[in-house]
Amino acid sequence: MHRSAPRLTRILACAAVPVMLVATGCSSDDAPEASASPSAPAAGGASAAPASSAPPAPSVTPAKYAKLPDACKAVTAKTVEDLVPEVKKKAGTPGKSSDLNARGNCSWNGLEDNGVKGSDYRWLDVSFLRFDSDQTLGGGEKRAQDKYVAKVAEVKATEGAIDLRTSSAPGVGNEARAISYSLKKTGETFRYGVIVARAENVVVTVSYNGTGYAGAKAPAAGELMEGTVKAVKDAIAAVTAANK
Repeated sequence: MHRSAPRLTRILACAAVPVMLVATGCSSDDAPEASASPSAPAAGGASAAPASSAPPAPSVTPAKYAKLPDACKAVTAKTVEDLVPEVKKKAGTPGKSSDLNARGNCSWNGLEDNGVKGSDYRWLDVSFLRFDSDQTLGGGEKRAQDKYVAKVAEVKATEGAIDLRTSSAPGVGNEARAISYSLKKTGETFRYGVIVARAENVVVTVSYNGTGYAGAKAPAAGELMEGTVKAVKDAIAAVTAANK
């Protein structure tokens, strides 16, 4: 079979060029043409669908109370006088706190000497814990509820407590628990009345205790609890007043 002149000329020309060029420009007419490779997407072309973002965390309700009262002024002077006769320091003794807007406490004590009838000793203590709302930790009220439950359990677990009794304390804050018990200390029986209460995002704990020396009787549990109720109502009212 004879090839045409143009075709023969082309074959001779390709024989004279380097091998690398033969592969590109001098392929035989009989060889199939290479198919075009698929092109990559243009830089400005459609992009893949964006990954779905996580839904935003639900916001927490702001805490109701932003401040705490001065713990040593939270119980009125009249209440202190009634509960702690012959009080040593009427202004109270404040506890240490690194943040008085989050926690605070104050205490009063006194010994009333009744001569041959003996002496009566009383101690009153009030403490506050305030919880802010936090996106990570939760709402202030819920955090206070958790602390309230834990505090009640802590008081009920007082080491050495005897004759322990608990009851609700209606009319005190949003919720409150009254706990009474006795402790033997320095050869005497000390009686305790404790109320743990929650007012919104604040937990209030009031402890009132006493004993009798030199023949005087220890105070009755009911008497102590009446005084505790009076003091805790003062303290909760002080929280409300501090946030007006």
